[in-house]
Amino acid sequence: MSDLRVDEVGAADAEVVRDVIHAAFGARHRVDPPTTALEETTESVAQTLERYGGLLCRVDGEPAGAMLFGVAQSALVLRRVSVVPRLQSRGVASALVGVAEEVAATRALDDVRLAARAELPMTVTFWQRRGYAELSRADASLRLGKALSVEVFSPDAEATRKFGAAVAGLVQAGDVVILTGDLGAGKTTLAQGLGAGLGVRGDVTSPTFVISRVHPSLSDGPALVHVDAYRLGDGAELDDLDLDAFVDDAVTVVEWGEGLAEALAEERLRVHVSRPRGDAGAGDVGRTVTVTPVGARWYGTRVRSRLLGVAAGRSRPV
Repeated sequence: MSDLRVDEVGAADAEVVRDVIHAAFGARHRVDPPTTALEETTESVAQTLERYGGLLCRVDGEPAGAMLFGVAQSALVLRRVSVVPRLQSRGVASALVGVAEEVAATRALDDVRLAARAELPMTVTFWQRRGYAELSRADASLRLGKALSVEVFSPDAEATRKFGAAVAGLVQAGDVVILTGDLGAGKTTLAQGLGAGLGVRGDVTSPTFVISRVHPSLSDGPALVHVDAYRLGDGAELDDLDLDAFVDDAVTVVEWGEGLAEALAEERLRVHVSRPRGDAGAGDVGRTVTVTPVGARWYGTRVRSRLLGVAAGRSRPV
């Protein structure tokens, strides 16, 4: 079994990083306009590493992959993402991306982005499978990005409602929120906070027996459509609710919607609520809420920084 290790590196590692970049980009298909990666020198790489940092991946101690960092507003920019050709298919690129996202969160950034070439479809697919969406396109150059997920510990029901109200501050008409989690984890409690944050009419309660409820806005904001998909067998039964008639003008929250409600919107928020197992009868021991933005809609909205610290208690990025 190979030993794969990814480390943050600085200017002292510039020569090794440059060699990895040259090996990777020198073996790629020619593109027009040609890549400037082969113009990188030890000095230019050292300057970038000194200012922004970067990563070096080793497999069994041998340099196998690298990337340089940049920073733009609240995003970590990934540059010169490189894997030595003979060490491809070893998980190097995925490991680099995973560590880069951890670095972005540690640096209190909200997003990660990069540039890719449209004429390299396998490369584009690699990023799309990891949640990166197209932000813009200029000729053959694509700008891809994703908003980072965030995980927050919520100690009690009141804090969970407060967190739901914070989520309400992120959403707008047309947004879909998919709520997941075990029975009794606190999904409806969070939905109550979301409804309060939106300022809608009526108490938000579990819609189990009526499947869905529409809560009109008390002002000029969007309505809340609250759906419980627990008893729905498949997406076709969800279609029978005619939610499409409301989606564009409302915020749609679907409990138990994973695997069913994704078709309502390509860009959505997935909110997972979990409680520690084995604590039945121990009172309210809190829950962990994980928010995962999906799609370009959330890039630049600062989901992570706006939600971290909303609930009392400890919190950490994921």
